[in-house]
Amino acid sequence: MKNLAAEAPQEDADKATPVTGGCICGGVRYEVSDRSKLRQVIACHCEQCRRFSGHFVAASGARYEHFTWLNDETLRWYAYRPNIRQGFCGECGCSLFFDYPKGSRLSIAAGSLDDSSGISIVAQIYCAEAGQYYQVSQEGEMVDGGNVSVACPD
Repeated sequence: MKNLAAEAPQEDADKATPVTGGCICGGVRYEVSDRSKLRQVIACHCEQCRRFSGHFVAASGARYEHFTWLNDETLRWYAYRPNIRQGFCGECGCSLFFDYPKGSRLSIAAGSLDDSSGISIVAQIYCAEAGQYYQVSQEGEMVDGGNVSVACPD
């Protein structure tokens, strides 16, 4: 006789758990196909990120193959370098994304996720450029430049 109760948890464990997020006004909404596809968080203290967000940027990320726009009606992009652009909501102004047009991934502001459980800061970059008004926490690997090895899951 088959024990269906014992099999149910395994079936649930195999199901994808999508993660959604977006801006304050709802003009930009997105989904990552499964929580396991989110990159852990990198905190960037560079001047550009501080100006973009008003503080340091804490960003997760995902490969494009696991990312879907649910609503991009008010999404705007600003390219401050040929190889990188920043995405924000043109209506409410929320800072949301960093995009690498020739890359395979999108960085996602961790604060824009509806549920950020399961991710945490694992690295901090450009620590030497941190604003003078705050102390850099001691979370994760800390580097003065931008080279850390934190990949988006396949």
